Amino acid sequence: MALPAVKTLGDCTDFGITVLPYLSQMKTLPIQLYQSYNDPQALKDIYLSTNPVITSLAFALYICFPIFWIVSDANRNYSQVDRMWSFLPTMHNAHFVVYAHMTGLPTQRLDTLLACSVVWSLRLTYNYWRKGGYQIGHEDYRWEFLRSKLSPNIYHLFSILFNYLFQSILLMLIATPTYVLLLASPILPSSMTVPDIVFSRLLMALVLLEYFADAQQWTYQNAKKAYQATAKVPLGFEREDLDRGFVVTGLWSWSRHPNFAAEQAFWVCLYQWAVWDTEGYFNWTIVGPLLYLALFQGSTWFTELITKGKYPEYAEYQRRVGKFVPKLSSELPEDKLVEATEKAAENVKAEAKKD
Repeated sequence: MALPAVKTLGDCTDFGITVLPYLSQMKTLPIQLYQSYNDPQALKDIYLSTNPVITSLAFALYICFPIFWIVSDANRNYSQVDRMWSFLPTMHNAHFVVYAHMTGLPTQRLDTLLACSVVWSLRLTYNYWRKGGYQIGHEDYRWEFLRSKLSPNIYHLFSILFNYLFQSILLMLIATPTYVLLLASPILPSSMTVPDIVFSRLLMALVLLEYFADAQQWTYQNAKKAYQATAKVPLGFEREDLDRGFVVTGLWSWSRHPNFAAEQAFWVCLYQWAVWDTEGYFNWTIVGPLLYLALFQGSTWFTELITKGKYPEYAEYQRRVGKFVPKLSSELPEDKLVEATEKAAENVKAEAKKD
């Protein structure tokens, strides 16, 4: 039987019931597929008889991982996972939803979740495309920087373990809350409840926040390029802002990375949706969002390390504005001293005029 026999919502989140008994399918699945690759009906039977989370894991390990490795090494370009980042989580979510449809499970909740995931993919794909991410030869500047700091052998090992293996698994893990909701669908009300509606709207709001943050960054960077090319300040900008080299207005005045903050919150929200509907406090699918948060902590630190080396004023921006979560105040201790000094100077000038 491909799906576990769950009787309660608690059963749906039990790793020992919903995942562990099916791990052995990882061994037999490749052989089954090889023997039936030219038989559509047999392939459909294999798909339905394999636990969906195992199919998802097999896709990450047996297809994504080796393809990323081979294509990256063949092209000497290590941004192959980046090109698929906006697609893979939604592909995993779509797989769970398709499986639910094919097995006759209630899908209104899952369909709504998938719609949110598709919108997330469209936003990220569009932003990556307009920055030239899908152009031949394009590579994330951070990989070039890291490659210059590591020996070729160490960098190659890092690429295999982190770029190809870890990220392939990570992009599957952040979609596993959908598996929990799939298992819970026969137990939950067939129609959307108020919390379901709230979570789905929150997911869409987070995508919208990412979109506006991206738009503000895109507008600033284009203005900066025009300014550097013509020495003319584009309408709506100040020379000081463009000379600084990085955006500090709009959402970026509240957070140094508002798009990253909303991105992480999206997958945490999906996890919380599954937790809420299964009436628990946490479950094993928390591994995905936790690793996602850890990844963004590390990658953001690395990004800012490079940025701080390029722009002298970035260190002060770091002190004034929170990385992801806004600070209560952007004032620094020395601001009061500067203000007091300026006020004293004004008083001296005023007294001098009286004399």
